[in-house]
Amino acid sequence: METKTASNILPKERKPKWLRVKLPTGKKYTELRSLVDKYSLNTICTSGSCPNMGECWGEGTATFMILGNICTRSCGFCGVKTGRPETVDWDEPEKVARSIKLMKIKHAVLTSVDRDDLKDMGSIMWAETVKAVRRMNPETTLETLIPDFQGIERHLDRIIEVAPEVVSHNIETVRRLTRDVRIQAKYDRSLGALKYLKTQGQRRTKSGIMLGLGETREEVIETLHDLKDHQVDVVTIGQYLQPSKKHLPVKRFILPDEFQEYKTIGLELGFRHVESSALVRSSYKAQKHIN
Repeated sequence: METKTASNILPKERKPKWLRVKLPTGKKYTELRSLVDKYSLNTICTSGSCPNMGECWGEGTATFMILGNICTRSCGFCGVKTGRPETVDWDEPEKVARSIKLMKIKHAVLTSVDRDDLKDMGSIMWAETVKAVRRMNPETTLETLIPDFQGIERHLDRIIEVAPEVVSHNIETVRRLTRDVRIQAKYDRSLGALKYLKTQGQRRTKSGIMLGLGETREEVIETLHDLKDHQVDVVTIGQYLQPSKKHLPVKRFILPDEFQEYKTIGLELGFRHVESSALVRSSYKAQKHIN
């Protein structure tokens, strides 16, 4: 019989102590929270209940989601609603830019739902949002956490043309689990998109992996090798947490020493930055990944 350890399956009420977070505090956080509430600003930090919200806001970083809150894909890990998206709001670029200005954000991360229902996959709105943010906030640096745009190069070109400081696209999981975790996505298509961005002149590329979905140590290391082979500069590695009972279950809570091992391996492979710990999310310490 298998011995139960901290790295085996644990019931929800017994999450390891390293997954517990303190409530966000501090003057900067309080100021930004009041602005978000007063003006109904849409940040994925608040809507996604990010555990790092206080720390990131304290450093002047926030993440904004564009193109609505309904996704055309039904990934097994993601808590975003799936269905028929609403009509594109072409005033959204200015709204996002104003939000960043009001919050006095130094480094903004933009992300979105997948919009496979649109001919351009939402890439035009992406480009217009970056342009609007640049016009209204010339000192703010940007990271764009983009969908795969089905690997269509002309859509990726629109991101390259507006030149955000960092372009990120998450591989999310290892090759073997991709079909279950990212139902409409393809492992090699994501790798191809990341390499295309880099070879076409994007200065800094980034990707992220979730652990705890049933992957093996060897598969995680293989994924790190794949990302490095496709010229990715920055990698984030964090613990998967089940958004609801309808989503994929957590197979394992990863030990802190394991996260540290993956960070060491990643740095030895030559990644410029590796963020690896249980509470790491895609935009964690994003401002550090520019230079």
